[in-house]
Amino acid sequence: MREKLVAQFQKVFSRAPEVVTHAPGRIEFIGNHTDYNGGTVLGASIDRGVGVALARRTDGQRRFFSGQTNEIFTLPAGPLKKLGGQGSYTNYAQGVLAALPAFALRAPEGFDYLDLSDLPVGAGLSSSAAIELASGLAFLEITGQFVPRETLVLIDCRGPLFTTVPLPAGAHFWVFNTHTKHALVDGLYAERHRECMEAAQTMGVPLLVKVTPAMFEAARGKLRPLVFQRARHVLEEIARVHAMVKVLPTGDLPAVGRLLTASHRSSQTLFENSTAELDFLVDALEQTPHVYGARLTGGGFGGAVMALTSGAFSQEKAQTVADAYAKKFGARPDILHLLTGDGAAVL
Repeated sequence: MREKLVAQFQKVFSRAPEVVTHAPGRIEFIGNHTDYNGGTVLGASIDRGVGVALARRTDGQRRFFSGQTNEIFTLPAGPLKKLGGQGSYTNYAQGVLAALPAFALRAPEGFDYLDLSDLPVGAGLSSSAAIELASGLAFLEITGQFVPRETLVLIDCRGPLFTTVPLPAGAHFWVFNTHTKHALVDGLYAERHRECMEAAQTMGVPLLVKVTPAMFEAARGKLRPLVFQRARHVLEEIARVHAMVKVLPTGDLPAVGRLLTASHRSSQTLFENSTAELDFLVDALEQTPHVYGARLTGGGFGGAVMALTSGAFSQEKAQTVADAYAKKFGARPDILHLLTGDGAAVL
């Protein structure tokens, strides 16, 4: 990607960049809605992502160009300014700039900035996080600062604490992006958050991660049935993440797949953040040879399904699943075949 970024930067700004960085997209392997409940999330970096090219300016101006809009947006020297419309993509990089001083890190003043991505937006692959990470690395590199990086991580959201977990050889990821989105997705997400906080408060803890099985069973009569259901998903999902961490080093991909599919069924029936489209894909994939397991990825209420497969699962088999989906819903999902990739890096 470096050559492409350099060439595009030269074309747009008529000079070479000083710094080129790249950050991968991420698959939420397992750990659905556990983050804000203080639980754990297991994620894998993939072999697609976002690249950023950067060069300093002496006049304090900040000029942004993105491959998504093919337009330059210029901010004058001085305070940052949140943009709307086509310029809203600059807010990711601006947010990183605004946060740097809070961590005692220097932010560059004037610069020309360009980003390119081969990540689809809205597929649950953390495209916004990738652009923020690639931007942060570029800003730190151009000011002579550095942060360490990692690829596969287990995130304990109470810390946050990060540890690496091995992924067995022969694992392939296939993502089926439905491009569907529930009309009330923001409200539904906030509603689930409130339900989880209500459950924690009723049980006298700050976050659901603090709830033991005995505490949860004792609270059955105190919690509203729907709130009990939401909390059950979160607590069982946290347990699935821990089970996954134990099984991954053994290389038992069928066992890994069973945990993934169990995660989806819990999202489907207990947390109710799945959709008919996502459920259909999981059902179809579960019946397809060489698929170990499948689940929604990302926040849910639409979006994409991730399948874990062996190398024998082919594009032809993926198309068969997509054909069945198109026959049912009248539109085809996008298909992405992904492998794990390197972490964020200066190129």
